[in-house]
Amino acid sequence: MKLNGCVSILVFGFVCFVFPAPTDAWSKEGHIMTCRIAQSLLEPEAAEVVAKLLPDYADGDLSSLCVWPDQIRHWYKYRWTSPLHFIDTPDNACTFKYDRDCHDPHGNKDMCVAGAIQNYTSQLMHYREGTSDRRYNMTEALLFLSHFMGDIHQPMHVGFTTDEGGNTINLRWFRHKSNLHHVWDREIILTAEADFYGKDMDALLEDIKANLTDGIWTEEISSWKDCEDIKSCAIKYATESINMACKWGYKGVTAGETLSDEYFSSRMPLVMQRVAQGGVRLAKILNQAFGGSDSQEEYLRPT
Repeated sequence: MKLNGCVSILVFGFVCFVFPAPTDAWSKEGHIMTCRIAQSLLEPEAAEVVAKLLPDYADGDLSSLCVWPDQIRHWYKYRWTSPLHFIDTPDNACTFKYDRDCHDPHGNKDMCVAGAIQNYTSQLMHYREGTSDRRYNMTEALLFLSHFMGDIHQPMHVGFTTDEGGNTINLRWFRHKSNLHHVWDREIILTAEADFYGKDMDALLEDIKANLTDGIWTEEISSWKDCEDIKSCAIKYATESINMACKWGYKGVTAGETLSDEYFSSRMPLVMQRVAQGGVRLAKILNQAFGGSDSQEEYLRPT
């Protein structure tokens, strides 16, 4: 099946791979933190493979390229990837159903962030079979998976169809104009950095990691990683997001209003938890694909 001149993602990966030169646009906070958490949790063998797959200028830092899929989604070659960043669900249904919701605007199946996670996880699981030169571009698969694991954990990336996941709900965030999607994408993180960490993302990240190792999430981590196979994992992540979008994202929000302290203080811990969950779960996938400590068979079941 061809999509905009490209082979369907559920069959093949691209053989060509072009990196733009690094720019400030790589530094999108949520994706950087998700990828840094994941890389800090990699086993030695998996860490070695990740470093090997990254281009030289990344200097072994996965987070430096975790926003790459956002940078290329409007390039002609990669326009087909645009629907892979999100899921549109029926307005106010507050549920995710894979067969109902995972498609692009033209009805092509599996074209959503949950489908993309399945595809690129499956590709990476073949790394040790030596198929990377023949069937898949493993560097591209690594970067797409790392990015999409961030996207699916952002609650408003699994939002209502009519308002495009909150993108058309215009409002004010404290004193400046924004929209509901952007509030969850970036505003809450930036406000937390400014108010509590002196605009130091590294300090915020260290607090998140501390809550994983010896803090409020320590006893929850095993349940975060609990799912049976590629598809059930992706469905779990998307379902969590739409539930959170309904309960905490959309609830009580009216277009044109100003969101400030009350909304920020009640939602900020949830945003940080989703960043942490994305990192923990990405690390699990990469350790299974490259590290060999966990069985791959469960993730390679037919879906």
